[in-house]
Amino acid sequence: MENTEQSSTPPQGFGPVAAQYFTGTAWLQMRVTPDEITNCAIGEVIFEPGCRNNWHTHPSNQILIVTEGIGYYQEEGSSIREIKVGDIVNVLPGIKHWHGASPESRFTHYAVSINTEKGIVDWLEPVTDEQYHSFE
Repeated sequence: MENTEQSSTPPQGFGPVAAQYFTGTAWLQMRVTPDEITNCAIGEVIFEPGCRNNWHTHPSNQILIVTEGIGYYQEEGSSIREIKVGDIVNVLPGIKHWHGASPESRFTHYAVSINTEKGIVDWLEPVTDEQYHSFE
């Protein structure tokens, strides 16, 4: 079931994402934080309708597991893909991409970053409205 309700208050246990890397409202709760034993980070991210992150790359794989709503995923040079509950996206190292909610639906995913000793994310430029709306 789609949730199109937008909230300016974070859900319990969630905090705001780094606003300079997102267009729109998103919330983050870290589920696993890397340390000297665990070289993996798992964050649960809620994107309000129309929210997306900037273009970015990862030094190692990132795995996205969709748990709610309808989202978009795009790799540079490819068309936007619609992703839904149950979809899993394996983002390979160095692939420039972005992901976020569709205009009408809240979207939630787990972002699993592996081999965090290599770094987690390299943020790039924002996704333009023209790029975002090229799916429609």
